[in-house]
Amino acid sequence: MITQLDLLQWLGCATGIAGSALLATRHRYSALAWPLFLASNASWIAFGLMIGAAGMVTMQIAYTFTSVVGIRNWLVRA
Repeated sequence: MITQLDLLQWLGCATGIAGSALLATRHRYSALAWPLFLASNASWIAFGLMIGAAGMVTMQIAYTFTSVVGIRNWLVRA
């Protein structure tokens, strides 16, 4: 049985990997990496809150800020 924690963990993992792959390959859709990172951040924040991992939550809040900057620079200003 898949739990909510499992779902959040694997969603955060998959969206983070997909975003990294898009940026690394310099694909024409690389700008979409930033929304994927934002989804990953949200998943990891929820996961961290549910398991009481304050360090993980803090790190993901900081990464959320960089994801928002990436969205602004790659999608809004593009």
